[in-house]
Amino acid sequence: MDNAQPLEEEVYDMSGAHLALILCVTKAREVSEADLAALEHMFQKLGFESTMKRDPTAQQFPEELDFREAMEARTDPISCAFVVLMAYGSESLLKGEDEQMVELDDLSEVLNNKKCWALRAKPKVYIVQACRGEQRDPGETISGDEIRMITKESPKTIPTYTDALHIYSTVEGYISYRHDKNGSYFIQTLVDVVTELKGPILKLLTEVTRWIAGEIVQEGRRKVNPEIQSTLRKQLYLQ
Repeated sequence: MDNAQPLEEEVYDMSGAHLALILCVTKAREVSEADLAALEHMFQKLGFESTMKRDPTAQQFPEELDFREAMEARTDPISCAFVVLMAYGSESLLKGEDEQMVELDDLSEVLNNKKCWALRAKPKVYIVQACRGEQRDPGETISGDEIRMITKESPKTIPTYTDALHIYSTVEGYISYRHDKNGSYFIQTLVDVVTELKGPILKLLTEVTRWIAGEIVQEGRRKVNPEIQSTLRKQLYLQ
């Protein structure tokens, strides 16, 4: 492999506006206030224009997400959008303040490259703090330290679902943990890493996973790890 060529890095243009929308159900989730404070701090430090909505109903989740008209009416360019969704959840569902459920896939459809031209080819990052099932991971014992190239030309068209990054607090089928007072392990670790370290976001998220995977969370010897799904076409730097 001596003749292997270094990978050329292409990055997203982050010179425009950075937008963030936080939708959080606080009902019976009082500790979520710690997460909201941490997220506000993170977005402020990173120069985002952030909007927070508390206790949306299931119907209001997609309504609040559909802020395309406001984005498309702006005269300044938009570089990226973050959407943070925090609520009780199960599998692919989120529970609104009214106890009704909404499909996660329906929420991410709203801002895809086909439906939202203001964010076409721009990074769209979804952060989901919610359970995705009822299973609990006790962890596995390990010993020691364990640890195709395409396209040269920019395409004239892009797929509908590129430029999106979905970050879940846990893997499908498993619960997500929160501390009784300090907020969720996922949100607090995410904010610490993103505000204290610099690098492409996928590298930062690997560090988030490493930090969380090394922790033993509540309810005895339980383990948890976030799940990252990316269709980003370029490196994304937040600072």
